[in-house]
Amino acid sequence: MSATAEPATGQDARAVPDLLYSAEEQDLRDAVRSLLAERAGWPAVLARTETSETYDAGLWQLLAADVGCAGLLIPESHGGAGASYREAAVVAEETGRAAAPVPYLGSAVVATAALLAVPDADLLAGLAAGTLTAALAVPFAMRPFATRPFASRPSGGLPGGVRVTPPQPGDPPGQARLTGTIAGVADALPAGVLLVPAASVPQDSVPAGLYAVPADAPGVALTPVVSLDQTRQLADVTLEGAVGRPVASGPDVAAAVHAGLTAGAGMLASEQLGLAEKCLEITVSYLKERYQFARPVGSFQALKHRLADLWVAVLQARAAARYAAACLAGDDPDTPVAVALAKAACGDAAILAAQECVQLHGGIGFTWEHPAHLYLKRAKSASTGFGTPDWHRGTLAGLADLPGPEAAG
Repeated sequence: MSATAEPATGQDARAVPDLLYSAEEQDLRDAVRSLLAERAGWPAVLARTETSETYDAGLWQLLAADVGCAGLLIPESHGGAGASYREAAVVAEETGRAAAPVPYLGSAVVATAALLAVPDADLLAGLAAGTLTAALAVPFAMRPFATRPFASRPSGGLPGGVRVTPPQPGDPPGQARLTGTIAGVADALPAGVLLVPAASVPQDSVPAGLYAVPADAPGVALTPVVSLDQTRQLADVTLEGAVGRPVASGPDVAAAVHAGLTAGAGMLASEQLGLAEKCLEITVSYLKERYQFARPVGSFQALKHRLADLWVAVLQARAAARYAAACLAGDDPDTPVAVALAKAACGDAAILAAQECVQLHGGIGFTWEHPAHLYLKRAKSASTGFGTPDWHRGTLAGLADLPGPEAAG
């Protein structure tokens, strides 16, 4: 038997994705990193968390319109860049490195992915131009529908907080009135349009719908929530007879929400990767400069081992995140597995990196005057977004048909 594997042929052959960064992706990274270094240094980010305007609207406008990050995933036919999730992942890494208070994940990824599943030309054009910011009105902790078909889930897999109510006299045809509350929505505060999944009453008689609701419309209230991560502040969305324009109905609604959640989980993994890399970078730099007993503390063997373990975790997370981005970009059938793997690996790596950043900086790492707590809060918060690492590991086991503990025993 030959030791060299023969290349796969026929219909079963699958191209191995290139996980390295292209020259175009590196150029995009340089542009985004330069802007964030200028406008989102950690002192400015920390100061903003203590104000009522926790999101930086000016920075987001520059990132969205001037750099073009808002339209990366949108086809050129709708005014976008026609790029892919590989480029989107690069931007997510950089926003994670800076803990940038911008709605990139919620608008340019989650809401955009949902709209791409049920194309709405007007909304996509506004997003691509950077003149519109949108948010998919689902809880930040909501998980993708990875292992069960939509139809087998209550309400088709949709959150049940909003329902369609009877129209009022004078309402234009084709519009609907929405009533209900969605708790803990990420990136809703700076959004101009909310994409609201809603079910009719009774649910079995009328298909569910996805509605575009202006955030400043009568009957819409956004209540900021005191969030662990104030750089991505959550909000409760309350609708009281708010008018919504239908974007999709029936099974397309669940498909759109699923697309948004899956893309959100995959790109949030890349954001966590960027955060972990930044924590490792500043920790290594500090341990080279901090002296104790007339030698740099980074030369102590125990700390070397901790840094080596962290470096390995970050390296593994990078491979998982890049594979997820490549699968999303190519609409690969392995996407659910890749996203679950990336979200689990990157979530754990980000928390480990942030915790080590705090601890290995010694006393200064526990102070408000050091950025370590910003990274720790974002790492902890992001680990709950779109499914925790443990949930994704369980999902991964189901997707890979691995036996559970009972079966294994």
